[in-house]
Order: sequence, then structure tokens, then C-alpha cells
Amino acid sequence: MSLAEAIKNRMHSLMREKKFTQYDFYVKGGIAKSTVSQVLNGTRQRVAIKTIYEMVSAMGVPLSQFFDDPIFNEVAD
Repeated sequence: MSLAEAIKNRMHSLMREKKFTQYDFYVKGGIAKSTVSQVLNGTRQRVAIKTIYEMVSAMGVPLSQFFDDPIFNEVAD
């Protein structure tokens, strides 16, 4: 699994858990629609740590909690 795919899957998992929508990222996080769309669709192959931080912060999740998931053990980029 690529790192971008792992990030996408982890974001979707947290979004389900937090009942968070793409629209919430724009409203609560002030993150551009295109950025959110590319990350969540897996079309952005390189995701900046700042972007991940902004997205998880909007959901109220610490960055350390985001990366503390077994899905990142499957990354083979």
C-alpha cells in the first residue's frame, strides 16, 4: 500500500468515527476544497505534513493519534 493510500484510508476512518464530512474541512478547518478532495480521493501522491495536521486538527485529533494506527505498518512506498 502506498503512503498516500494509507493516509486516505486513515482519514476516512477518522471521518466515520468523528462523523465528519468533507464540507466540515472547508468550514471548520478552512482547508481548500481541492486539497481535501485530492487527499480523500487518493489523487494527491504527496501529502504535506502540514496538510495532514490541518485536517486532523479540524477533527480534534492529535497528529500523533493519526499516525498511531496499524495501517501505516502496511506502507511499502
